[in-house]
Amino acid sequence: MAELHPYDVLVRPVITEKSNEMMDLDQYVFEVAPTANKIQIREAVELIFDVEVEKVNTMVMPAKRGRRGRRAYRRTSQWKKAIVKLAPGSSIELFNV
Repeated sequence: MAELHPYDVLVRPVITEKSNEMMDLDQYVFEVAPTANKIQIREAVELIFDVEVEKVNTMVMPAKRGRRGRRAYRRTSQWKKAIVKLAPGSSIELFNV
């Protein structure tokens, strides 16, 4: 398996109402590469944002399906999400705007 570069591990931050409330608990949500593991996600967040990561939870979000009459299609593809809990007192400044 090819090693992922830390900047290829994090795809984008996930900004929703729920993720905004989680920021008060020092938890940040990211879409990550499907092949990334928790260790790679921890190292990428610590390197890119210069913070200390306490815990990483990952989950694979299923594809959403739709229908038009009898035909079924995929509205969104499957993707991997990571919830990163930072050490107390740490925060990522990009989100606190």
